[in-house]
Amino acid sequence: MFKTLLFSVLLALPVQAATPFLEKIDIFEGGQGAALYRIPGLVVTGKGTVLAYCEARMNDSKDWGEIQVHLRRSMDGGKTWDAPRHIAHHGERAEGNPRKKEGGDKEQTVNNPVAIVDENGTIHFLYCLNYARCFYMSSSDDGLTFSAPREITAAFEGFKPRCPWNVLATGPGHGVQIKSGRLVVPVWLAYGSKPGDHAPSMAGTIYSDDHGQTWKAGDIAAPNEGDLANPNETTLAILSNGHVMLNTRSTSKASRRLITISADGATGWSKPRFDEALWEPICMGSLISLPQKPGTLIFANPHTLKLDADGKPVPGGRGLRENLSIKLSRNDGKTWELNKTLEAGKSAYSDLAVLADGTILCFYERDTRLTIARFNEAWVQAK
Repeated sequence: MFKTLLFSVLLALPVQAATPFLEKIDIFEGGQGAALYRIPGLVVTGKGTVLAYCEARMNDSKDWGEIQVHLRRSMDGGKTWDAPRHIAHHGERAEGNPRKKEGGDKEQTVNNPVAIVDENGTIHFLYCLNYARCFYMSSSDDGLTFSAPREITAAFEGFKPRCPWNVLATGPGHGVQIKSGRLVVPVWLAYGSKPGDHAPSMAGTIYSDDHGQTWKAGDIAAPNEGDLANPNETTLAILSNGHVMLNTRSTSKASRRLITISADGATGWSKPRFDEALWEPICMGSLISLPQKPGTLIFANPHTLKLDADGKPVPGGRGLRENLSIKLSRNDGKTWELNKTLEAGKSAYSDLAVLADGTILCFYERDTRLTIARFNEAWVQAK
């Protein structure tokens, strides 16, 4: 009788709502080890280790130049971090910068790092070299060490019939592993007439069905056709039904993000559509699903548009890189019910990850710094 009464009282007590919180930690700063750090990527391993990686632009801020890939690890959910390490392409250099008339012949551009966490504990890591070659390496110790790089550029040959590319790039950001075990990495390809041109471009994925041993090209997911202008820099998330959503930047006049969905992350992509709620300032954005709440998606990018003198949006205009915002959907991206500013000032590229306790991490460009923001869903919901 007493136990029944106590249980009834406990049920009647109000449930304590989570307390909203937001914390920010700068983990890379321009001028310390490199002129500027850009292009953030972020994953959380099965053991809970957070891996934050980026491009270390050694001499200036440009996409082409002497660029390395650096990594930091956190063992406490992103609160503290070990020292940064140069992790990619330590072997023979491949110098030559087609974007410079003078001085580029001694530069090596290591760009667009992407990590994928495998359910078997392996961390898969891809990066590009001079926007012309792609390499793969892996870690079996949560990012402490990596295998020797192995070139996988041949995987991109499968795109050539539809896209005679001369520039390739992975991500940036992170890849995903779907229920079948397939590893899926977002990529974009450019086929301009001049060496190194990043447009015109198309977007798709490469994939591996054998835990990174071999890689293949999927279908073109977002072509440069009709109203779709230069899709590139894509991000992925797994929906509640297991399908893969590809969310793409473009220079389209709609000034909205492009969305397409595939059942297997590689083929049969749906007709790309513009998502009216997701503004496109022509800047990379990031997307992730909350595994604790199937159907819930988090999206981040600068929520801005290019405006004319009358304050009207300029179709296909390049908006300011500021007002990095977090959006939340509870129905697999059909609608976006919440939009919360994370960084009102200068802010641009980002990547997202989720800890086992539901804490959301956003690794983003903040003026000359790369910052980790730690927050919970309650913060997104708070007024």
